[in-house]
Amino acid sequence: MIEVVSAARCVACDVCVKVCPTDVFERGPDGVPVIARQGDCQTCFMCEAHCPTDALYVAPFSDPAPPGSPHADEAALGPALGAYRRIVGWGSGRTPGSRADKNHLFTRRVRVVPERPED
Repeated sequence: MIEVVSAARCVACDVCVKVCPTDVFERGPDGVPVIARQGDCQTCFMCEAHCPTDALYVAPFSDPAPPGSPHADEAALGPALGAYRRIVGWGSGRTPGSRADKNHLFTRRVRVVPERPED
């Protein structure tokens, strides 16, 4: 079940919002998605797998983590953030705007257009 959205890592690309099959997220006032309907999470890992900056953590449980659980504590998770991507072979997070990033939802949102030299 989705437990953590790291505001420090999130670039507000909305990929997690778009790929979630059960509409768990809502866009927060600062643009960072918030877990609005945790009980609807199917633990499918789609959001974590598609997050380009490894800002999400889905605990391998079908119910919310109990209070005080390290599965709900971003600081305690450390390298577990984005671990699912590495396990399935999708690698670690990407640098926003990287030429290697081909995800059209992500690059369209944060793409940096290089300056053209004066003719």
